[in-house]
Amino acid sequence: MKELELEAKVENLPEVLSFIDEVLEGADCSMKIQMQIDIAVEEIFVNIANYAYSPEIGTATVRIEVMADPPAVDITFIDGGVPYDPLAKADPDVTLSAEERQIGGLGIFMVKKSMDDVKYEYLDGHNILTLKKGLVSR
Repeated sequence: MKELELEAKVENLPEVLSFIDEVLEGADCSMKIQMQIDIAVEEIFVNIANYAYSPEIGTATVRIEVMADPPAVDITFIDGGVPYDPLAKADPDVTLSAEERQIGGLGIFMVKKSMDDVKYEYLDGHNILTLKKGLVSR
């Protein structure tokens, strides 16, 4: 398992993505799966940066663990911001036109659809969100 702790600021997103991509490339992750993971990581990290501590700035921890059998990756985000379960909100109705749909929720919806599993818990004053993705294309 590798871990990165940094200020939860949007400007730090490139560092987070470089950290994730370095591990994924070492695990022979396909470009397609890496792009899906990068989009999910961006959505989660930017949400933490924009909302977890607002208007203050706090820290975020990003952990990544690669499993061998079956090949998969767990990426966990931990912050001490306002308790918030992004999975508790109902998925947006994507059958509606953009004008009819409520604002918000589409990013988390995309994360849930592109990852194999997404879990949230609030433990010891921390939001903990874990993304799981298999590294073998189906």
